Formats: sequence, C-alpha cells, structure tokens
Amino acid sequence: MKVMIAFATVEGQTEKIAGFVEEELRKNGHEVSVVKVTHEGQTPAFEDYDKVILAASVHERRHPKSFEVLLASQKEMLANKSTLLLSVSLKAAFEDGLEEAQDYVDEMKLRTGFEPDKEALVAGAVRSSSYDYFQSQVVTHVLLGEHGHDSRGREQEFTDWERLTSITKEFVEA
Repeated sequence: MKVMIAFATVEGQTEKIAGFVEEELRKNGHEVSVVKVTHEGQTPAFEDYDKVILAASVHERRHPKSFEVLLASQKEMLANKSTLLLSVSLKAAFEDGLEEAQDYVDEMKLRTGFEPDKEALVAGAVRSSSYDYFQSQVVTHVLLGEHGHDSRGREQEFTDWERLTSITKEFVEA
C-alpha cells in the first residue's frame, strides 16, 4: 500500500506524530512518503498514493493556514482518495476538551469544504520553550491548570502512541 502523510506543525509535535506513523506503517510493509506543508500553494502529488493521512496541529482554534489552503485547493483530488485526518491539540488530551477539539475540525471542514473519510482527535504536547510569556500563561492557567498540570518550564507530551498506532493501522488496512 502506498501512503502519503502530509502534515503541518507549529511546535513540532505533529511532525513527531507524522514520523511515528511513518515508522509504524513502514514496519508493516507499506510504502510511505511524508510531506511537510509549510506554505500556501504547496501541492503534494496525492494522485500517486492509495491512502492519504493528513495531520495538523491546532493553535488558537485553527489549523495552520497553509494546511487549510491545501485542503481547500485539493479537495476534489482528495475526495478520490481514502483519507484520514489527524487533528492534534491539547484539548484532545482531556475528556472535557474533546467536544471543543471536534469543533476545531468541524470549523475547518466548513472553511475548506474538505470532508475526510476518517478523522481522529490526537492529544498534542506542551513545548514550553517555544512560548512567549503570554502563551505560557494561557497554556498554564487556561488549557492545563484546570486539569492539575503545571507546564511552567517543562515539555509535556500527551499523545497516546498506542491509540495512534491503532487508528492508523485500522485506516490503512480498511
């Protein structure tokens, strides 16, 4: 099976996720290509692949603009492929945040007109070293504080790697 993973990342967790998925798929004998979506107008050769995994992080309720532009401009091509959307966010790390994390996906689908065949909410990570003061306060007090996590000065990963393996394996084998 030929699989493309196209991803956009802000702090690096989605890139780590894309690399992990690539490694897992290769271990199972699949041919995998990975494309980092870094600018608007970038167009990977989706037509050469049987399945496409699209992964992007959420910041301030939105996936990266370059990723959304890609989905909007390639929605017809992607409609002819089997697609899995991985939406990576901190909200997805907590049961009480799943509804809001799904809202991010639904809003993106409305903006882009793209409807993936499958979608999954994936818990992201805190990369404290990449935050300015304001961002660190929002993460500490708004996103994590109510859950008893203190991220000040620390990196903290919430991604469930076993669940991610299961999701991608099920998608590729379907």
